[in-house]
Amino acid sequence: MSRKTLSVIVMMMILSIGVNAQSGNDSKGHGYLFVAPGAATNGGGSSASLHIGGGGEGLVYKGLGVGGEIGWLGPTRALNDGFGVLSANGSYHFRNATASGKVVPFVTGGWSLAFRSGSAHGGNFGGGINYWFKERIGLRLEVRDHVFNNFTSTHFLGFRVGLAFR
Repeated sequence: MSRKTLSVIVMMMILSIGVNAQSGNDSKGHGYLFVAPGAATNGGGSSASLHIGGGGEGLVYKGLGVGGEIGWLGPTRALNDGFGVLSANGSYHFRNATASGKVVPFVTGGWSLAFRSGSAHGGNFGGGINYWFKERIGLRLEVRDHVFNNFTSTHFLGFRVGLAFR
């Protein structure tokens, strides 16, 4: 991973910490870090992949949110053969799904950019839950699929496990 990419990841994490000054179910946003074992599938086969990264989301109206993330996605056998992924997303968080507000399901989708020596535009979609086991710390579980214009028959499907913070 290049020094520039790492700098952007660190900057996003720092900025996402300050997204919210409120707590509990009144939260206006959160940051997260994730690791996502998954697979690159292209109809004829698949290969194991790993996606690591972080991002943040701000809630702009009720459960409606906007966010961004950056990460690295590559084959598990040779992670250094992977590529950077930058995404800008919209999301909806079902904040009143449980009485305690500890479990917050969400759906998300948006634009993605794959980059290394060149670039490819695409999209992503997914969904999952944030489980807030403490006021400011939670577990994030998510399924996310990325598709890019340079290889439209290939889906990069990841099963994310991460740390959410607000």
